[in-house]
Amino acid sequence: MSIRADFAHINSWIFDLDNTLYPATANLFALIDIKMGEYVGRLLDCDPVEARATQKRYFMEHGTTLSGLMLHHGIDPHEFLDYVHDIDMSHIGPDVELCAHIAALPGRKLIFTNGDVPYARRVLERLGLGDHFELIHDIHACIYKPKPDPHGYHLLRDLHGIELARAAFFEDMARNLKPAKALGMTTIWVNNGSEGGRFDAHADFIDHETAHLTPFLASILGST
Repeated sequence: MSIRADFAHINSWIFDLDNTLYPATANLFALIDIKMGEYVGRLLDCDPVEARATQKRYFMEHGTTLSGLMLHHGIDPHEFLDYVHDIDMSHIGPDVELCAHIAALPGRKLIFTNGDVPYARRVLERLGLGDHFELIHDIHACIYKPKPDPHGYHLLRDLHGIELARAAFFEDMARNLKPAKALGMTTIWVNNGSEGGRFDAHADFIDHETAHLTPFLASILGST
């Protein structure tokens, strides 16, 4: 069966944001990473080495650094997100070909991110995708239970009427595909070198794998 045939039944296209709609080599998340380290260091009054170790431990154990900080230190998520997302976005820009392919996908297009809506909108505008997505399902909508916690996936389905058996989910973090597959989504791992992207990767919950999103979408659309 061709890739195009595999996606013939899909009517909802769900995309992660960071390192999925733009390549990991853009290093945009590296800027956020620095800001998170600064925030943790200031919060815990510790040196950069300890701050980074804490930050990464929370990320691996809780899905996001934010979730760990909320659980262990009771921080305000809005304050944290405003701080870490205040970055220079000149590292990314319009991707005309990607925009055309996403626009051509038949059905609904949605963003599912562990970030927040204001940040996601800034990224989408930089990429030329500001008008391409129906909605952004963010960390606030997930009640601060980030991917891969199944709670956010259930909320995505229930709040927006997604028929998950007819949904495709594109994600650079392999572990975030596991609950999507369990709920019946078609899963695509955008394996482009994200930090921690390979963690817990397993063929049981990855239907397709690609290093480059744009040519993969072209194959779905039959334009290659």
